[in-house]
Amino acid sequence: MIIVTGATGRLGRQIVERLLTRIPADQIGVSVRAPQKAQDLANRGVRVRQGSFNDAAGLAHAFEGASQVLIMSVDKMGEEAVRQHRAAIEGAVAAGARRILYTSHMGASPTSRFEPCRDHAATEEFLRTCGVPYTSLRNGFYATSVLQFLGRGLESGEVELPADGPVSWTAHADLADAAAAVLADEGRFEGPTPPLTAAQALTFDDIAGIATEVGGRSVKRITTPDDTFREQLVGHGVPAETAGQLLGVFTASRAGEFATVDRTLADLIGREPATLSTVLREQLGGN
Repeated sequence: MIIVTGATGRLGRQIVERLLTRIPADQIGVSVRAPQKAQDLANRGVRVRQGSFNDAAGLAHAFEGASQVLIMSVDKMGEEAVRQHRAAIEGAVAAGARRILYTSHMGASPTSRFEPCRDHAATEEFLRTCGVPYTSLRNGFYATSVLQFLGRGLESGEVELPADGPVSWTAHADLADAAAAVLADEGRFEGPTPPLTAAQALTFDDIAGIATEVGGRSVKRITTPDDTFREQLVGHGVPAETAGQLLGVFTASRAGEFATVDRTLADLIGREPATLSTVLREQLGGN
């Protein structure tokens, strides 16, 4: 049985949907914190069990009978993220899974300027030593994150962000298709995959142009100093530590950490990945 954690999240849900087109529902299980949110999957024959990375006993029940476990990385940063990832890996090993998969990031490195990428690197190192074959899906930067950075700029016409570098913004739907393909073809990748990215790496200057075209009104990109950006975030209630971590997106992109583009994702899904323009049109309700 293939177990998917975090199956009620944006990416996890789509992965399960793609798996259902490839393998019978009774060969799929999900581990979720709130089973009621996955009732529709249960109605379709998917095994739904409660599981939390903070509850070893619950994970043992959720992972029971697993042949493969896909661990979705958590939406936390730092030691807490790595601790939870390790707990999930240990749970999968204890359950007897013969392969563990993990949603990592294309920039995973212990020397990254972006905290989550250092967390991913630490998790990958633990996977490497866990004693079970593993696949680390090195996903491109989620394209929908662009909207969070654009924020009110789509209405005001001005987007104030620190200097950046190219980023290969990649659609959730394409990454979900890729994950399902790798799960259905067990052992296709051993260890980290090549970067799973869209075909272009774009700066926020590029994105402002795309937003102008998609939204039908001018969006101007204004470069703001790093310290000003951090202070603005803190002024809006973001904890100082988190603000510094978010600034890491820009310092890392300036260093070229997210600029790589690769054909592996296109080959996995059998089509060209969605462009950022397509993703923004979908998210903004454009045609």
